[in-house]
Amino acid sequence: MERFFTSIPIVSLAKGEDCIQYKEDLIIKEQRIALYLNGKKLLSTMSLPKDQDAHAVGFLMSEGVIECMQDITHLSIAKDGFSVYVEAKINEENINNLFHEKTLTSGCCVGVSANFEGKIVEKFISTDLHLPQERLWDLIENFEQDSGLFEKTGCVHKAILVFEDGTQLVSEDVGRHNAIDKVVGKARLDGIDISRALLVVSGRLSMEMVIKAAMHNIAIVISRSATTELGIKSAQLLGITLIGFARGNRCNIYTHPYRILGAQDVLEDCMLDRDFSAKQELFGS
Repeated sequence: MERFFTSIPIVSLAKGEDCIQYKEDLIIKEQRIALYLNGKKLLSTMSLPKDQDAHAVGFLMSEGVIECMQDITHLSIAKDGFSVYVEAKINEENINNLFHEKTLTSGCCVGVSANFEGKIVEKFISTDLHLPQERLWDLIENFEQDSGLFEKTGCVHKAILVFEDGTQLVSEDVGRHNAIDKVVGKARLDGIDISRALLVVSGRLSMEMVIKAAMHNIAIVISRSATTELGIKSAQLLGITLIGFARGNRCNIYTHPYRILGAQDVLEDCMLDRDFSAKQELFGS
């Protein structure tokens, strides 16, 4: 069980006096898992390093690449757990259909393309943007109160861009990735500079979510949900202040806490953030 999570130092922030605590927190792991079919790399997924063989079989059959278990002649997992190898009798047309005119799904599936490696490796967000604690608590409170479609249906994610003058752009969607894409797209369509905006979201902060923020030079990302190990690592490397479990009167600051006034002396930033080789290892295919 322990191999599926790790313990990291965080800043725990609470509203009121003596509100800053340094502590260890358990973070779920995610890993890039490569799927090889008949000797060729088919794709990579970001997932929990558990039941990789079942994931591969389920995916291939769900996507119609493999029609029945009898088609599979070999199935194995690499010793490090990061690759799955499948040999199977397949129709090549099924492979072509898998990638032809792919519909982007609302969840976290293969339909969401992450063509970011070359652009993200050299990126580091350096800004003098800070967020006072009192404003942080206001954002958390307002986010919880202004639920829009979620209040009516319980079935959407929300993303908000908050600007220095207090103005906001809001988008909602059934997919957490889609909500972010929509809100930054609104800003881009209106010609709005978002490099000094904050991003507040409802969904889990995985590596892909952090990278979306980095691609738009957003320095502070806040979520009412959890984050993953690679979400934290990527935020550290990219210079993003990552805040999770932002609910009620509490939140956790995972990376670059100096942007939240009062937290800058609690957790020191490590030099990993500018480590080019570490970025290549994390973001490489």
